[in-house]
Amino acid sequence: MKAAERQPTDLQEELGRTYRRFAEGRAGEESPLHARVALALGGSPAALDALSALPTRGRSPALVLAALHYLALKGRAPSLADAYAAGDQDAAASAAVDALVGGPEEVAAVVSRRQVPHHLARPYAVLHPAIGAVARRVGAGAVGLVDVGSPAGLNLLVDGVSIAYSDGRRAGEPASPVASVCRVVGERAVPTEPIPAVVARVAAGTAPFDAADADDALWLRACLAPDDRDGLAALAAELALASAAPPRLVRGDLAEAVPRALDAVPPDALPVVITTWSLSRLAAARRGRFLERLEEAALGRPVAWVAVEGVGVAPSVPTLGDRPASGHSIVGLAVLGPEGRWFAAAGRCWSRGRVLEWLGAG
Repeated sequence: MKAAERQPTDLQEELGRTYRRFAEGRAGEESPLHARVALALGGSPAALDALSALPTRGRSPALVLAALHYLALKGRAPSLADAYAAGDQDAAASAAVDALVGGPEEVAAVVSRRQVPHHLARPYAVLHPAIGAVARRVGAGAVGLVDVGSPAGLNLLVDGVSIAYSDGRRAGEPASPVASVCRVVGERAVPTEPIPAVVARVAAGTAPFDAADADDALWLRACLAPDDRDGLAALAAELALASAAPPRLVRGDLAEAVPRALDAVPPDALPVVITTWSLSRLAAARRGRFLERLEEAALGRPVAWVAVEGVGVAPSVPTLGDRPASGHSIVGLAVLGPEGRWFAAAGRCWSRGRVLEWLGAG
């Protein structure tokens, strides 16, 4: 009996449903091209055969679509690359099935060693005033930025970005090729004073991306949909900016990597640890351990922490009486050191930092 005539297995039926849900949900909203490809993969018996043979963690639609895009960008799936370049949904669907079925070992090799970033948010407009606030509280003339758990370390670019707020105020570098726009709500203006000189940049996490590495940069491009023109253009500008001042990479568990990351900050600069929706992926006990490691590191000198996390996720950060899972995030500030600890909720943000309510640093 031919493969196409076989009854699908339970796994293949579940994979088909997963890919259809993906096409109708996230991909359908963000990328018609990826939605069409996902439907084709989920509806092809041969593709489902190939998907079911992939490692368990490598079968997710987002990862497989990124792997196929990566192979296209590498020149190893030329028909798919041509279809993506042309924006031809039907051709892309057919070429994606052919690429997967004709080269399952190549797809397996990619999904076995890569992961899709849980987000590629760029909350520069939120981080800029928050970093300035903790630096002013300590009186710091220089800072070292330590981006913990962010998928690509893009938060480290915050001082080199052009930021425009909806009330007409601007911050950052006006001539920067990387631009960020943020809608301001509420009554208080967002502070736009320059942040101190950044003398160290460190990306810490289990698998931080190296923006200066051509293959890592190509993978980040592959994680965006081929028809996301604005996103791809923004990422290209960010990668160019990052390659001019590549960060130091510290690999390890989010909590355990912190002390080594802080060691990379010169003693005369204030270390500013940044977490943006990173702690939500940790169990509550591990979030507490993260704070403990920060406090231990702050026994010898002040350490600041800027946390942009869901309500109640960042330990000790006030929740403003908001309820968890309420659809927005708290902009939390902390300064830890030999003289004590200080925590504040400086604002709320929505849409991964595209909307900000600034409440002040207390």
